[in-house]
Amino acid sequence: MMTAPAPSFSPELTDLVREHVREIPDFPAPGVLFRDITPLLADGPAFEGLVRGLADSYRGRVDAVAGLESRGFILAAPLAIELGVGMITVRKAGRLPGPVIGVDYALEYGTARMELRPDTIERGQRVLVIDDVLATGGTGAAAIELVERSGGEVVALAMLLELAALGGRSKLDGYQVDSVLVY
Repeated sequence: MMTAPAPSFSPELTDLVREHVREIPDFPAPGVLFRDITPLLADGPAFEGLVRGLADSYRGRVDAVAGLESRGFILAAPLAIELGVGMITVRKAGRLPGPVIGVDYALEYGTARMELRPDTIERGQRVLVIDDVLATGGTGAAAIELVERSGGEVVALAMLLELAALGGRSKLDGYQVDSVLVY
């Protein structure tokens, strides 16, 4: 567990993300307000600004970036390059060649499983976990368990967007959770 203070993302980074997130009512179902990050990813200078802004918050503090399938990969890869560290993939069940370790986590109606190749993490390695959205916290909690079982230390969880009403942060209690935008 990390006890360091949370990075304070710059107002410019927060504004950049806010300006590039598209809100789509009633998608994928009536009553849902979907927040679409594809305009941010499609705008080269904005995407570069996002990656650099995130990197500025974690530079020198992490040895690897763990991206959660699937949109977390999109953020983790360029962030790892910008930081000069490796990228670790935390995947849905059955998508990594073995040996893997896995963690089941609860969904609204059932369970899912996340997996990791433990040999991709060195003992004591400082790992930043990143994903696009913090909703219920299930994938984040599974990633923490996988990283720690592999011998790594979770420095922080970085989320582009956080849907606070879903209470995901409570499943990550005791860990630094940094969200660029909170809804």
